[in-house]
Amino acid sequence: MAQTITCRYENDNQLKGYILDKRLQDSSQLLVQVYSGILDLEKISHLLHTLQSILPNAVIAGCSTSGEIMNGQIYEQQIILCFTSFDKTEILPLMINKEELSREKAISETTIKKIVRPETKALILLTAGYEIDTQELLDKIYRVYPQMIVTGGQAGDNGTLDRSYVFLNGQLCYEGVLAIALNGEQLRVQPFTNYKIEEIGHSFTVTKARGSMIIQLDDGIPLQVLKHYLGEAYIKQLPSSSLPLPFLVNHKDESLPVFITKVFKNGSIKLNRRISAGDQLSVTYTKVENVIEDIVKLANHLADFEAETMFIFNNMSRKWIAGDFTGKALNLMQMIAPANGFFSYSEISNHQDRPKLINQSLSGIAFSESPSINIKKRMIQSDVFGQMMNDAYAHLIKASDDQKKELLSNLNMTNQYYQTLFKNNHDLVFTTDHQGYFTSVNPAFEKNTGYTEKEIVGQSVIKMISKEVVPRLRMHFINAFKGKEQVYHAELIGKSGEKGHYQIKNVPIMINGKIVGIYGIAKNLTEMKKIEDKLTELSYYDHLTGLPNRTKFIEQLNILIKRARKNQQRLAILTIDIDRFKIINDSIGHFAGDKVLKSLSERIDKYVPAGSYLGNFGGDKFTLILSDKINVEDIMKASQSILHSISEPLYFNHQEFYVTASIGVSIYPNDGLDQHSLLKNADIANNLSKQIGGNRITFFSDEMNEHLIARFEMESYLRKALQNNEFSLCYQPLIDLESGKIFGSEALLRWNHPKLGLVPPVKFIPLAEETGLINEIGKWVLNTACMQNKRWQSQGLGHLTISVNVAAQQFQEPNFLSIVQNALQQSELEAKYLTLELTESTMLENIDYSISVMKDLKNMGTKVSIDDFGTGYSSLSYLKDLPINTLKIDRSFINNLKIDTSDIAIVKAIITMGHGLHVKVLAEGVETKEQIDLLKQLKCHYAQGYYIHKPLTIVDFEKGLRESS
Repeated sequence: MAQTITCRYENDNQLKGYILDKRLQDSSQLLVQVYSGILDLEKISHLLHTLQSILPNAVIAGCSTSGEIMNGQIYEQQIILCFTSFDKTEILPLMINKEELSREKAISETTIKKIVRPETKALILLTAGYEIDTQELLDKIYRVYPQMIVTGGQAGDNGTLDRSYVFLNGQLCYEGVLAIALNGEQLRVQPFTNYKIEEIGHSFTVTKARGSMIIQLDDGIPLQVLKHYLGEAYIKQLPSSSLPLPFLVNHKDESLPVFITKVFKNGSIKLNRRISAGDQLSVTYTKVENVIEDIVKLANHLADFEAETMFIFNNMSRKWIAGDFTGKALNLMQMIAPANGFFSYSEISNHQDRPKLINQSLSGIAFSESPSINIKKRMIQSDVFGQMMNDAYAHLIKASDDQKKELLSNLNMTNQYYQTLFKNNHDLVFTTDHQGYFTSVNPAFEKNTGYTEKEIVGQSVIKMISKEVVPRLRMHFINAFKGKEQVYHAELIGKSGEKGHYQIKNVPIMINGKIVGIYGIAKNLTEMKKIEDKLTELSYYDHLTGLPNRTKFIEQLNILIKRARKNQQRLAILTIDIDRFKIINDSIGHFAGDKVLKSLSERIDKYVPAGSYLGNFGGDKFTLILSDKINVEDIMKASQSILHSISEPLYFNHQEFYVTASIGVSIYPNDGLDQHSLLKNADIANNLSKQIGGNRITFFSDEMNEHLIARFEMESYLRKALQNNEFSLCYQPLIDLESGKIFGSEALLRWNHPKLGLVPPVKFIPLAEETGLINEIGKWVLNTACMQNKRWQSQGLGHLTISVNVAAQQFQEPNFLSIVQNALQQSELEAKYLTLELTESTMLENIDYSISVMKDLKNMGTKVSIDDFGTGYSSLSYLKDLPINTLKIDRSFINNLKIDTSDIAIVKAIITMGHGLHVKVLAEGVETKEQIDLLKQLKCHYAQGYYIHKPLTIVDFEKGLRESS
């Protein structure tokens, strides 16, 4: 699985603590990306040195930025660290300097081949320096590796056009390329691009050029030509003003973005790529309306891809011009998978099936090391983001308008042209007098509002607006009559009563130097506003239940905490978790499970007290804030009502279902002073509710927290127990009841920790299973037990067998058979002397798969035993189909084994069944002579227990063998 976590770098101590806390030093394939909005080279060099000292085996790469992206959020002038751990992917990095790039064949035939493999799935390129022709580099790569997915971006520098840089481990480079190849057969990659640009205004012709320098533009001096069309402010801010407003060059039937990197005193300009006389340049910008639908489709596509992590390269112009849109788009990506990256000058995209350097895009790549399970995810319906235009845009439009006016004046058609614009304009156009009464409206006004010109002329503008906004609009009206152009948003009420959202511009009408009325233009943004509101809803509300999501809930919780602190009040935070909801999803499917969840959310919402705030953190986890009557009795009353509502029967497709829930409660200020500690402590209490059976309410206490800390401490110790050689095995003798001789042993794991002492298996085995450590531990037990048993056989102590317990996770591992085979091969133990003990629950979890594996084990020659037999709920129905050798009667039936008890009937039935199925029966937990005698009478084959012998060390076991022989 490709996993990404991130943090902001503050200082070395914070960084070291974070790395150790997240155990990043244990990752075998770790890519550390450093996105630096700080251009302090001394600080960056120090950081790289620190990272290398803590993570010597990691690939540490990154660049300077013009803004950083961490978990879908935008940051400025920060250092963001993005740690991506791969399980099965090889990371091969390479730094290529400017000199290597200048040699024609260095890239295409030699340099890139240093890191590219047949299994290479993606190549990430980060470039620094404006003299590098990145597109030329991409073309070279494409010629040699046409199927290669290439993505990346050009390093930024916060718009200063100072020297940007890339770095790899301890090496910094001002002009060069950082390449990172990701190689792995199981790695799935999905490049993506959100890229919709438009050309605006006048097109320029390059009439004289040399290399990347434009000497003449439209037969004039480039700076003077640009000043005429884009304004003096644009020229004064060059070259930085070119970044958000780049050009599109049409070169050899191909359109590529370029921007100005340098201006000269003679009026010439330099671009970031080569240019030729005859090339056409046009100013471009991202029209936000056109990218909205595309970003929504992209989000749905990535959700279906089941991305585990994403690297994003977002153009800095989007942040400057359309910051609201950019922020919401990144939030959208974060809803799918961790979304991290930086704001660049240009982006590399697999646009039109080949790598291209583009601009004003959101580009990137999504990764997953897990196979796709092809579950279609419902994601986003639609959205819209506000559009902002900078002064250059406004001047460009004004310059265009000036040209039109000059043309109209020359043609003496001003009035006709005005009427044409008035009537054919798609926006609403109207005029009013001094009192605010309509004097004229255009056809678009009639179409959008439903009022005809006859109906509305002579009516007051107030007729079409809500009373509450009249003062604000009157202010805009007064300012317009003072000669100040007004631009604002307002709702207009149509003839049918339906409201529409408009952007309105009011301009004073001047005749002979006097203002005689108001000229208005209203752009209908109703649909855009609806979609924007929908996005806000999707950003802050769970799409399935409609309840506030984690972001919105925490926002509200923080508000209520501040209020409670000010008013010295209490709050109760409840986490509500549906018990064993996975069973519902597994039995009726996720689609039906979603319907059940929606029904449960409606029930909970119905029963929460007035003034409460209910949220959903995704799936079957709900959260609730109680702000009134915060005492134990009222909290219990509210919680019990919720539990009762959840426990009522559910119906789906004529099936009846019952579910329960667990509730954990924390109280402000007793159990925490901030949202983090309150939610954490409510979760701790909730987990305890689940551990003791569910369908109950638990209040947080300090003892729970201490228990949790102790558990985390034990988990930390357990992770290092293998490498510190803290595990050992004891061997409990197995005897043949007929002969009374020892024929083998069961290997039992023991953990002796230097601080905790001897930890009982009942404490650490469940923890090992929960954390997944049981696989490595179980492998060690199997190898060690086989080696020891073979050693005893070699010492002439008999043809002993060895029994080894197998955990459910081990047995379900795809390579379990290989692990057993390797253990037998390394120890040279014959398979017939190894018995693997499986619990009933392990086998019944996936009975068909279990039978298949057990048959393979039997074909291998290994024996299989069912441990704790009789405790499962459906053992007998499958027993006849299981290829097993031994049944182990659970100790709970042996403890009270006497002639006049029901236990003897159960034991007798199991032994009789074993004889009938031709399998051996072993009784565990034998502690008295009476139990031994009864087992012999019942013709049980084998036994083990403290009466025979407790688990022994290797030395004691050998001694017992020699004494009994």
